[in-house]
Amino acid sequence: MKKFLILVAASIAAVATAPFIGESSAQTGASTPAQQTASRLITLGTRGGPIPSKDRAQSSNLLIVNDTYYIVDAGDGLLRRLAQANANFRKVGKIFITHDHDDHTSGLGPLMSVSWDFQRHDPIDVYGPPGTAALVKGAIQYYTVNAEIRWVEGRRTPLSDVFVGHDVQPGAIYEDANIKVTAAENTHFHIPEGTPYAGKYKSYAYRFQTPDRVIVFTGDTGPSDAVTELAKNADVLVSEVASAEVARPADRIHAPHCRGTSHARGSGENGRARQCEEGHPDPLDADGHGE
Repeated sequence: MKKFLILVAASIAAVATAPFIGESSAQTGASTPAQQTASRLITLGTRGGPIPSKDRAQSSNLLIVNDTYYIVDAGDGLLRRLAQANANFRKVGKIFITHDHDDHTSGLGPLMSVSWDFQRHDPIDVYGPPGTAALVKGAIQYYTVNAEIRWVEGRRTPLSDVFVGHDVQPGAIYEDANIKVTAAENTHFHIPEGTPYAGKYKSYAYRFQTPDRVIVFTGDTGPSDAVTELAKNADVLVSEVASAEVARPADRIHAPHCRGTSHARGSGENGRARQCEEGHPDPLDADGHGE
């Protein structure tokens, strides 16, 4: 495990100064955006789990390609981190959810609501595994009261016209002039057969092909041949990482949730990803206390 931590730390140090990665603009509150390139990646939130933190937002990323915005995961704090990164939330039109846990989706509703408040008419499409469309529908229902109150202010566009959820299956899921997105099912979920929701939900990793780079987001996952294959020859690997050594006892029962050395090295070394970026650190530090 120690070797793994050194490997990850070295990888992060290597990309921290690269113009492609703009971590500091969101997590440290810096106001100067990263250098402009055809593709830019800003890790907006890297906090793992639902426990709130005063310093970090939950899982969320902003990919900018030719000035077009794509969000990957939408955990709590997404709007605040977009503001700190000097990124205009009104430019978000496509959102990709790796899985429907609340620490990857709880920032989705506020983004949808404030976009509607600012008179958005073009749809915001939300792509994700089965359950994503239902999640978006639930968010629309939640914000309907606000929409009805604001009807008198001239906001007349139906919420359902602006927010559209899409349940997608593994494979090619989206393509436009800037990106091509491929999904692979990872091993995050382990709902036993015979339990009420077995087989109903999935968790994905995504591969984004842009004009100048290939970026892979593993999402929360355990060792996965599908993710390793998805990450082959990627330029940047954004991996969700946690330590089994400091996990809470309840988490240790669910071993696939804790991403270990073999998965991170397998995707990075076997797949020859050229940069690695760590996200989703465990909520507990080595002493068992929060950040």
